[in-house]
Amino acid sequence: MNEFVATGIFLFTLFFLLGSGVWIGLALLGVAFVGMELFTSRPVGDAMITTIWGASSGWSLTALPLFIWMGEILYRTRLSEDMFRGLAPWMSPLPGRLLHTNVVGSTIFAAVSGSSAATLTTVGKMSIPELRKRGYPDFMIFGTLVGSATLGLMIPPSLTLIVYGVTINESISKLFMAGILPGLTLALLFMGYVAAWSFVKRSQVPAAEPSMTLMQRLHESRFLIPVVLLILVVIGSIYTGTATATESAAFGVVGALVLAACQGSLKWDTFRESLLGATRTSCMIALILAGAAFLALAMGFTGLPSMAAEFIASLELSTLSLILALMLFYIVLGCFLDGISSVVLTMAVVEPMVRQAGIDLIWFGIFIVVVVEMAQITPPIGFNLFVMQGMTKKPIGYIARTAFPMFLIMVVMVGILILVPDLATYLPENMRQSPG
Repeated sequence: MNEFVATGIFLFTLFFLLGSGVWIGLALLGVAFVGMELFTSRPVGDAMITTIWGASSGWSLTALPLFIWMGEILYRTRLSEDMFRGLAPWMSPLPGRLLHTNVVGSTIFAAVSGSSAATLTTVGKMSIPELRKRGYPDFMIFGTLVGSATLGLMIPPSLTLIVYGVTINESISKLFMAGILPGLTLALLFMGYVAAWSFVKRSQVPAAEPSMTLMQRLHESRFLIPVVLLILVVIGSIYTGTATATESAAFGVVGALVLAACQGSLKWDTFRESLLGATRTSCMIALILAGAAFLALAMGFTGLPSMAAEFIASLELSTLSLILALMLFYIVLGCFLDGISSVVLTMAVVEPMVRQAGIDLIWFGIFIVVVVEMAQITPPIGFNLFVMQGMTKKPIGYIARTAFPMFLIMVVMVGILILVPDLATYLPENMRQSPG
């Protein structure tokens, strides 16, 4: 009975604090503090300080602010304009034409950003004016952009995968490698949607761009060289075992600074703004992680995680049923919390269930990211929807409707992951280990 009382108090306090507008990190700390005071005799202050320090001092967490800073630097360069110039000649002959630049551009920028919001803002700054000028319908421009930007959560360097790896103490390098093939598969599914739309709505597809010879296309592709080299440095150094995730993040920051300098975008103001932006985002995530670690400790004292795991075990669900139940759970949770908060808030309870069911934690990390991606485009708290609304001033309901087909594609992606688990586990199992 004590466990049920504790659960009720935890949930009431959490929803009260979140509903009152308190920052998520502070809300988690507040719930944990109340739980420790009510259900344990351990000094709360000592426990909080020790737990927060342990959650914040891990070397693997160093990759987080570095990758965020790299994305902030690139956001302030001419990367978006250069990507459109380099991609357009290759996308124009495809069914759906230049709408594919949203998907491919998001895939490329996701590989150097790690952030869904940064991907959406950067690629949107590039594509929305250009596609509107050429007569593409807003419904498809917004939908493909909002959906494709979620690839920033999966394709390395993914901030969500870093947070997941730190939370469950799993190799971030392996998680990064696990995200590559599913991320590319999801990008291909998005491109398939664009192609299918172009066949159904032929009258809405603008005329093709003036044709180019192969040499002309290759000449325009020179604008993609800097970002492709940066991707090879960041991801290649991890896969070959040359660098850890943290070291590759440092390489990425240096590469982003060099790229910005070569483009003439590296001025003192942009450098300072990128540093301040990275600091704000990193502090927000660090506070959430600290609060989640303290909450996990408090919940452990009440026996709530083990009780939840035992309850799930008593239901004797099959592995598939458990995965589907968790997918539904995270979709609902994502309607009210952002992705990183959903991950850190639930791992203390979900991880024991997953381990008990024998589910590979690397695979489960990719599964979590796909489901969290859905949360980015579901109202009322779909973060990508708010970003797009701020860029276009369109109603949030309209933007949510444009993103709904992409949501269904992500559901299909979950099915593919279940049917072909090697899609997520092949690269991590075959990567070389960094000597560091």
